[in-house]
Amino acid sequence: MASWLALNGVLLLVTYLLGSFPSGYLAGKLLQGIDIREHGSGSTGATNVLRTLGKGPAIVVLAIDILKGSLAVALVYLAYSLPTFTQTAPPSVIPVNWLPWLAVLSGLSALLGHSKSIWLNFTGGKSVATGLGVLLTLDWQVGLATLAVFGLVIALSRIVSMSSIAAAIAVAILMLITARPLPYQLFAMVGGAYVIWRHRTNIQRLIAGTEPKLGQKAVTSD
Repeated sequence: MASWLALNGVLLLVTYLLGSFPSGYLAGKLLQGIDIREHGSGSTGATNVLRTLGKGPAIVVLAIDILKGSLAVALVYLAYSLPTFTQTAPPSVIPVNWLPWLAVLSGLSALLGHSKSIWLNFTGGKSVATGLGVLLTLDWQVGLATLAVFGLVIALSRIVSMSSIAAAIAVAILMLITARPLPYQLFAMVGGAYVIWRHRTNIQRLIAGTEPKLGQKAVTSD
């Protein structure tokens, strides 16, 4: 039992470090020699990369950040295909129904890593793209529906933060009304709430009417 818990602890640490990979920060350093946290909104996410570095780097950063979330979930199922994990697990947790809980924890670990990267003094992005990667791997149908909500809101408003917040709310509703497994519902609620909390300064600007739209420069924030 103790060795099984230790192995799962290592797995969660690995997914946190995976989420911590500072793709946006590295793009700024490699392409323009800047610390992207000192430009635009101060985030290392793809939206600030778009405003600061352009479309090409933003697409690459977005893809990497989505992949981080997807791999965090996939690693759980890969790990449990190895005898090392299954042989150390007590019989009561061997059944597959344990894995969704661990997959969700790993996904949340990656979200935390992205927004509180150990390599960036625990700063980072808003966890939207990484959360999408987690969601698409957990449940691609709800993931695509959530992405559709994001796309609709951004088409109407041209405001990324508003679209992200709308998607964070929508994912919890979608998980509930489609009666997805309890671990997935909890991920949607906890992950969605965390994404909204990460957008708290954006919410203040939305209320004040000063939140920039796509193509506009962002003011520096935390």
